[in-house]
Amino acid sequence: MAKAKAKAKAKAKARPAATKPTATRSTANKPAAKKPAATKPAALATQAPIAPARRPAGPVLRGIRSVIFQVDDLDKAKAFYSAALGRSPYFDQPFYAGYDIDGQELGLHPDVSTLRPGAGGAVAYWKVDDIAKSWQFLLALGARAVEAPHDVGGDIQTAILADPFGNLVGVIQLP
Repeated sequence: MAKAKAKAKAKAKARPAATKPTATRSTANKPAAKKPAATKPAALATQAPIAPARRPAGPVLRGIRSVIFQVDDLDKAKAFYSAALGRSPYFDQPFYAGYDIDGQELGLHPDVSTLRPGAGGAVAYWKVDDIAKSWQFLLALGARAVEAPHDVGGDIQTAILADPFGNLVGVIQLP
């Protein structure tokens, strides 16, 4: 009988690893298997990342707050957007009309001396905590000044910059 047990034990050891019964012992002492290194797509691999030492530290853009359309006929624009939005402007003055749409603002601005209506005549305004610091930070990143920070009433400050590609970027600081 001892011979039979020894034979069975030898047979079990000789089985290929895939057919061995699963052991219930801990694998805590075994080293983790190495994962293959992640590869970047060819298009991304050729782009050099911005070096952290060269990137200025500064305030960030927090979220879209307002989109303002330049209009050359404020009354006609208010009629259109009041019908389209199903509401009247919450702020209605000869120099600006503003609609509150679920916490976002659509503004109609009749001063077309700087920006023209139509394609390229809309500016999305990013909410910032400190407009002066954000202005300097964006200029340091390569933006170009279009309209310097200024008060537009009610302690609200706005400014417009052009990003390095010519897109207009508005910043707004609320009281």
